[in-house]
Amino acid sequence: MATGDGQPRGPRGEGRGGGPRNFRRQRPKACMFCVDKLHVLDYKDLGHLRPMVTDRGKIKSRGQTGTCAFHQRMVAAAIKRARHMALLPFVAK
Repeated sequence: MATGDGQPRGPRGEGRGGGPRNFRRQRPKACMFCVDKLHVLDYKDLGHLRPMVTDRGKIKSRGQTGTCAFHQRMVAAAIKRARHMALLPFVAK
C-alpha cells in the first residue's frame, strides 16, 4: 500500500524500517572516564586518547565511545592539543 507522498506503508501503517516490532533498545554505554573517576584528562595521556580517534584521524562521537558530555569536551580539547604537539596525527596517511 502506498500513500500520496510516495512512501510505502506496511499493513499497519508503519513507515519504512518497521515500527514497534523492530525496535530494540540498547543499553547506554558507561563513560569510561566516570567509571575510572578521572576528572582531568591530559593531552599527554595517549593511552586514553588513541581509542577516541578513528583510523583516519577523526574524533569519535559520544555515541560510539560512550563518554558523557563533560568528558567528551575534555577529550576533544586534549586531542586537539595533542595534534598540535605532534603526538597524534591530524590525518591518516
